Order: sequence, then C-alpha cells, then structure tokens
Amino acid sequence: MNKLSQKNTHLSDLPKEKLAYLAGFIDGDGCINGQIIKSKDYKRKFKLQVSVVLFQKYSRRWFIEDLHKTLKMGYIRERNDGMLELSIKASDQVKNLLTLIRPFLIMKKPQADLVLQILDLLKNIKTDHEFLEVCKLMDKFMFLNDSKKRINTYEIVKNSLILPFPPVET
Repeated sequence: MNKLSQKNTHLSDLPKEKLAYLAGFIDGDGCINGQIIKSKDYKRKFKLQVSVVLFQKYSRRWFIEDLHKTLKMGYIRERNDGMLELSIKASDQVKNLLTLIRPFLIMKKPQADLVLQILDLLKNIKTDHEFLEVCKLMDKFMFLNDSKKRINTYEIVKNSLILPFPPVET
C-alpha cells in the first residue's frame, strides 16, 4: 500500500491511463508552483506554499467539477476572466498527486521535482537560515514558470529577517 494519506488513498487506485491523462492535462493547462507569501500571522512574516492548479473555461465547468469529484481534493475558484481554477494547495495532497503523476509528466516534471524537494525540506525547517535556503529554491519557479509578477523572493525575505551570522565552519 502507498504511503498516501487515508482520504487520498483512492488516487492510488486510479488506473495508469487516468494518471497519465491528468499529467498531460497539467502539462498543458495546469501549473505546478511554489510561492513565498507575505503573512503577518507567521513567525517569519512569510509562508511558503506549493500548489497544483488546473485551468478551464467556464463553458467546460462540468469537466473541472468532474475532475474535482474524482480527485477529492482542492477547491474550484471562478476568475473574472471567464476561467475556472481547480486549486490544490494542501501540502499532503500536492505531494500525493505529484508523486503519482510524476512518471507521466513531460514539460512540468522539473516543477514537480522541485515541489517534492521543497516539501521534504519544509518538514525540517528549524532556523531562519534553513527557511531562507527553501526560499532560494522557491525562486527557481520564476524561471521554470516564466513568472513575471513574483514579488516576494529570497532577497525580500532575507532583507526582512534579522539574522545572526552563520557559524563558521572550520
């Protein structure tokens, strides 16, 4: 049995054809991303979030709703531009989904690998320096996703934190 959370165990039961189709859909009309989000509620004033988002026109709402029912994760958001988003942001759900579809991804395999790496590191962050190292990885999405609107970056976070000098290795 997979190490999937109980509520997402059904994903491992999906046939390979469905997983491959889902990977192809994400490759074409989806986004795998990592973001640094400003938030007053967090100790470091920023939170790190990963996501998988699928896009579709309002006229194909039935498709996104069917996908949402199949995946049993995320939420549907209506945008003002005639598009719908199926957004999956819960870390465990993102990890489960990407682990299963990764073998079938082509264009977005580097993004999936980066998200999975980040999720492994997020579990063990204890210091501001470790947090900043993950922020550096988040910045890689600027290039992988041709991001033009990214505001919060490693440099912004670094400048907001008062850090002691790292220990000198001898």
